[in-house]
Amino acid sequence: MSDLSPRIRAALQSIPSYKPGRPPAAREGVTSYKISSNENPYPPLPSVLQVVEDAATHLNRYPDMFATGLVNAIAAHLGVPAEHVATGTGSVGVLGQIVQATCGEGDEVVYAWRSFEAYPIVVGICGARAVQVPLTPDARHDLDAMAAAITDRTRLVLVCTPNNPTGPAVHADELEAFLDKVPSDVLVVIDEAYCEFVRDPKTADPLTAYRNRPNVAVLRTFSKAYGLAGLRVGYAVAHPDVADALRKTAVPFGVSGLAQEAAIASLKAERELLERVDALVAERDRVLAALRDQGWDVPDSQANFVWLALGDRTDEFAAACEEAGISVRPFSGDGARCTVAETEANDRLIEVCGRFRQGPTS
Repeated sequence: MSDLSPRIRAALQSIPSYKPGRPPAAREGVTSYKISSNENPYPPLPSVLQVVEDAATHLNRYPDMFATGLVNAIAAHLGVPAEHVATGTGSVGVLGQIVQATCGEGDEVVYAWRSFEAYPIVVGICGARAVQVPLTPDARHDLDAMAAAITDRTRLVLVCTPNNPTGPAVHADELEAFLDKVPSDVLVVIDEAYCEFVRDPKTADPLTAYRNRPNVAVLRTFSKAYGLAGLRVGYAVAHPDVADALRKTAVPFGVSGLAQEAAIASLKAERELLERVDALVAERDRVLAALRDQGWDVPDSQANFVWLALGDRTDEFAAACEEAGISVRPFSGDGARCTVAETEANDRLIEVCGRFRQGPTS
């Protein structure tokens, strides 16, 4: 028998593994809270649960491969042609389809850093080269620097707004000035997984940019505001040539029948769901105000989380949160992202932050 192992692509050795948020360790007498993943703390609406229950009776059948009902519902909801909508397994799944459709070995993808943790993973898997452009000191996209980083090898630019994990959103004037500098043969994907949480009136409207520019696509998800993270359904809005390419690179039958029906039902119940979003936004603003009162320099978050730039103390802070029964998402050496969750969880976070800021620095 040969001692040789199966040959795996060498490029994978340099690709980081995705690190999901984890729940805190159970502690006797302490109610624990997971605020390490950007999940919606509210359970699905009864009307959505009923639809899922009904759809479960058809689990022996393949789902509609093209998610026709969902695509039509999204198109009607947004006022775009159905052929401009492509679905996938969460926005990260659609992102993978986009990179596969645009990039080959040695091509370049420009994006801000730090930004969504999956970006370097999906770029590296396709053999493309990530061009990471540092954020500004106030944790925002440096769009001028991103435009300057575009070369003749650039095939794709990713703009995450609001930015995960830091929170600020790109403003309309900034985006327009940036798009004017991007060559028309470079696809710009505006990743707005948290768009429903935005309240800043200066924020860009990516759908307007898409309507005006054939090289702009918009990426959205049902995981955050709609509370369907466990069903994995996201979508892109793009012009027909791009949308068709995304359908070609999609995993066949990737979006389950349950996910399709739940997403359609969620769109129908949007008014009720957005009332929950309003409550989370109010909690977000309360947490931001409390942290700033404690002396923290917290970026303006337009998402469902807050960012603490802790530098070398990031892991120490995460351990303090764990001890208190909450888990945050640490990015060692940079900072911690803390999801806005139940009021009790947010109160616990505020308490830990207050103690940590007053404590010893070593």
